[in-house]
Amino acid sequence: MSSSSSDEAEFDDDKPISKLQQKKSKSSISNNKSKSTKSKSKSNNRIAKPDEVTSSLSSSNNKHNSTNSSSRKKTSTKKRSIENGHGSDDSGDGDGDGDFQPKKKKRQSASSSAASSASASTNGKKRKAATKSTTAVKKEHTNGNVNGNGTTGTNKTNKTNERKKGKELKKLEKADRIAHAMQSFLWWDAQEPPDGCQWVTMEHAGVSFTEKYVPHNVKMKYDGKDVDLSPTEEEAATFFAAMDPEGMHLGNKKTAPIFIKNFFNDFKAILSKSHGIKDFKKCDFEPIRKHLNEQKIIKKAITDEQRKLNKAERNEAMFNFGYALVDGHIEKVGNYNMEPPGAFRGRGEHPKMGKLKNRVYPEQVAVNVSECARVPPCNAPGHAWGELRHDPKVQWLCQWKENINNQDKYMQLAAQSSFKGKSDRAKYSKAALLCENIEKIRASYKKKLKSKSLEERQIATAMWVIDRLALRVGGEKDTDEEADTVGCCSLRVEHLHFDPNNEGGDNCEIELEFLGKDSMLFKQTIDFGAPIYTENNGMGEQVYQNFKRFCSKKKKSEDVFESLTPQILNSHLKQIMDGLTAKVFRTYNASKTLQDELHKQEKLSGWKKLTPAEMVTEYNNANRQVAILCNHQRSVSKAQETQLGNIEEKISTLKKQKSQLKKILKHLNAGKDERKIPCKKDEKKLKEKAEAALTKAKKMKESAKTNEEKIAATEADEKAKEMKRDLAKVKFEQAHLWDKVPSKDQVSKKIKSWTDKIAKMEMDLKHKDDNKEVSLGTSKINYMDPRISVAWCKRNEVPIEKIFSKTLRDKFNWAMAVPPDWEFNASIGKER
Repeated sequence: MSSSSSDEAEFDDDKPISKLQQKKSKSSISNNKSKSTKSKSKSNNRIAKPDEVTSSLSSSNNKHNSTNSSSRKKTSTKKRSIENGHGSDDSGDGDGDGDFQPKKKKRQSASSSAASSASASTNGKKRKAATKSTTAVKKEHTNGNVNGNGTTGTNKTNKTNERKKGKELKKLEKADRIAHAMQSFLWWDAQEPPDGCQWVTMEHAGVSFTEKYVPHNVKMKYDGKDVDLSPTEEEAATFFAAMDPEGMHLGNKKTAPIFIKNFFNDFKAILSKSHGIKDFKKCDFEPIRKHLNEQKIIKKAITDEQRKLNKAERNEAMFNFGYALVDGHIEKVGNYNMEPPGAFRGRGEHPKMGKLKNRVYPEQVAVNVSECARVPPCNAPGHAWGELRHDPKVQWLCQWKENINNQDKYMQLAAQSSFKGKSDRAKYSKAALLCENIEKIRASYKKKLKSKSLEERQIATAMWVIDRLALRVGGEKDTDEEADTVGCCSLRVEHLHFDPNNEGGDNCEIELEFLGKDSMLFKQTIDFGAPIYTENNGMGEQVYQNFKRFCSKKKKSEDVFESLTPQILNSHLKQIMDGLTAKVFRTYNASKTLQDELHKQEKLSGWKKLTPAEMVTEYNNANRQVAILCNHQRSVSKAQETQLGNIEEKISTLKKQKSQLKKILKHLNAGKDERKIPCKKDEKKLKEKAEAALTKAKKMKESAKTNEEKIAATEADEKAKEMKRDLAKVKFEQAHLWDKVPSKDQVSKKIKSWTDKIAKMEMDLKHKDDNKEVSLGTSKINYMDPRISVAWCKRNEVPIEKIFSKTLRDKFNWAMAVPPDWEFNASIGKER
């Protein structure tokens, strides 16, 4: 609905935005206008309720090939209105959401009404259901699908199956029912929007803003004295107090000075001059930090009932803001919560870390909906949207600008949306086109590696590096504004170390060391004379000589490729192949490497004898090769180190237990005194003690009213959990023993079982240790064509759940139908 027509009808201001407005007949429009004329005296901003998009979300999605599916159901849907969270629950689903309401209609949010539609029951009005049933039977008779008794057997079977499926869906949570409804929309079979457009109709509920800051009135100290702060000043001080003094920002000698300097400059800018705060070293945020730590402990004392209420509140926000209607079908919104204010953290040694990130207000936000959609009401009282747009050429739903880097931020659909799916499929298809062009491209740049033109030689060398080393293009950056991250074009002489091991002679090694994307360290020693870079006319040695020439007689701060810019390189790539970029090379190399590594493994003689778990390990090894190629690293967290230590400790315990089992078997075979064979100690007392402690802690949580009582309840709960962990440890330490003397057969079986356990755990430890500094997920999400993995799983009968998490299965739903013999090649890129 356009903003000019906002006076023409009525809605309940307390309700979120309604479903997408249907195309109306001339008579309907006339009726709405006459109604609105009567209501103008009551309110000037009352807007008419449009017809419901569909009688149920599932039926809307099943008719995804037509954006007018909702209009065809107009007559039936006008008899009902859906209201989120109010009135009776006619659907019978027991969730109290008031799925169907009496004839009095009220406006409601797109996401909320879509969510309610998904949960609506098929019970409805019996008369209407009976009419539909009769019509269906008549159609079956007309088609001749009647059995010998004059009844419609097929129709009855279908009805029974539908009822069973409906009952199964009703057992699910509302969010799961919505997920089922969204899965029924197959965007790859749907009609495409007009050229240049991302959608035809779109409606959503806008962005959800953070709540107003509530002061805690805990004072910071300056020079040993309490400081009275205004709410704005106190909020900023709280941002700093919330930082871990031993964390990656304040606990790092390189980043701490940057963070403190930036924070204190912004903090002083909002402080009143009367405070006289001038020296950061005299500031003491410890009282606020202590308060925040106490609040964390208090929150842990939450009861099960409170936990359910909190979950219900989150779900309510998700149902109100977390869904959008795009071309008549429901889509999940990715980031519907506005970014909260805080201290900017950044990655690596970001020069702006510590600066205060301001609160974003509705006046800074532009909202993008279709002209026929109702403008979503702003959920921040006293504020209004800054701008309203109707631009189908862009994908974003809301847009605003953040104050740290002055960059545009967007509210967009989630990763599993049709928008992202189309983008992903197009990306992998474009990379697949390289399969038939890659040899021609390589032959072209290899010729220019010896060109007399410096510019041509630098372009060819950069192409070789992008292709063979999978480096990003890189670009010039203002290091005062952005982190000093580097790519191919922005390499400096200081990033290259020739012959790092001082071997001399014809050594062709270069150590590349620089900060890549997200400030991740790229540090690799490349032997350009190795067979991998020289065989089949790889020309690695020539690239080494070129680098030596480019760095000769230059200062460490000078660029290696002084005559090359990202613009020149990208322009050159597009001349070779339409749409070719460095990222296409990375996507091609990642996908091709994965496919080649998997095929190599499958050709091994013992491959078919491997278990699914062992096959998954080999898949992860192939994935790791891709991650190393693309320099997808991650820092090892304390939790990872602890986990690895625990696994090592368990393996050690299992080996000791296996050794003891062998001694027991030997003792039994020798016919010695059975009384010397150790048996399990009674765990009953420990178990009862732990359960009693947990019960006591639970009662303390339920009865706790004051902060002191909640803190005591949390401490009691932590002690009870520690007792439970001790019990689990005791159980594990004597898991190899029996309550009474075992037989020889029992001991033999347990020895075999322990051998398998040790082998499995050692494999798990090796896998985790090998991958602790490598991010397998990044290449899996962004660079490896998912169809390669799906086809591999089908060929080897490995459950896809072992390779892709549920999030990835939803994101790559378009890839799940490929056959087992599918391959990543040029023909894929030519498919439409």
